Amino acid sequence: MVSSAWVILIWVSFMIGLVACQNKPAAEADADRQEDTKAKQMLQGVWINADSEDPAIRVQGDTIFYPDSTSIPVRFQIFGDTLVLHGASDVRYAIVKQMPHVFEFRNQNGDIIRLVKSDDEEEMMEFEKSEPTAINQNRLIKRDTIFNVDGRRYHCYVQVNPTTYKVIKTTYNDEGVQVGNVYYDNIINLAVFQGAQRVFSSDFHKNDFAKHVPADFLKNSILSDMVFSHVDAEGIHYTALICEPDSPSSYAVDVLVAFNGKVTFNKKAEER
Repeated sequence: MVSSAWVILIWVSFMIGLVACQNKPAAEADADRQEDTKAKQMLQGVWINADSEDPAIRVQGDTIFYPDSTSIPVRFQIFGDTLVLHGASDVRYAIVKQMPHVFEFRNQNGDIIRLVKSDDEEEMMEFEKSEPTAINQNRLIKRDTIFNVDGRRYHCYVQVNPTTYKVIKTTYNDEGVQVGNVYYDNIINLAVFQGAQRVFSSDFHKNDFAKHVPADFLKNSILSDMVFSHVDAEGIHYTALICEPDSPSSYAVDVLVAFNGKVTFNKKAEER
C-alpha cells in the first residue's frame, strides 16, 4: 500500500514538472518538438493571396521569400498547427488549413489569410531579386553653398555618400505578416573653405548624434541629409536630419561650424 507521504511526493514532483514545462521559453519548446517535414514540403512553391490575387510568398527549402524586394527572406519551421518565422524575433502563426494547393493561417490581427499555390511563371519572376533594394535615396548627392562674411568668401560642400550599412525596420506586409525591411544608411561629408584655406572637413555618421537622439530611434534610423541653414556671429549652421525610413518621424540636429573650425551639435527640434 502506497503511503500518503509517497502520494504527496509524487504529486509535488508532477506539479513541479508541469510548471517547468509551462514556463519553458517557446524557442526551447520548439527545439523539443518534432518539425513537420511533410507540411514543410507541401508548402514549397509560389503562393498568391486568394483575395487580392497578388503574389504573397515563395517557399524554397526552409526559407520564405517575399515579392517586395525590401523585405528580407526569413527561415521558417512548422510544428503541428503552428508556422514559426525566425526573423528579427520568432513569430508564430496558427495554421487553419493546409492542403497541397491551399494554405490558410491567422495573421497578427487574427484574420484568416487564404493562400493558393500558383504555377504561373510571371508570378515566379516577382521573386527573382535575391538581394533587397533600398527605399531611401541610395544615391550620391553633392551640393555647395557660397556666401560672404565681413568681406571673406566662404565655400561649403556637402556630399551624401550611400553605404552598405543596413538598417532593419520591422513592419507588416499586406497579409499582416511581420517582415523585416532593409534600408541603407549614409555617411555625409561636410567641408568649409575660406578662399583656398580649408576651415573644416569631416565625415559624419548617425552615431555622431547619439547624445541628441534617443537610442531606440537612432538604432532604426538613417542619417538622411545635411542641409545649409544660416550664418550668424557664431559660425555656419547646418541641419542634420536623422530619419526613420519610410516614415515622417525624424530628428533635426543643428551642426555649427565656427569660423575657427570648431564644430558643436545642438538638438534643433523634437521628433516630428
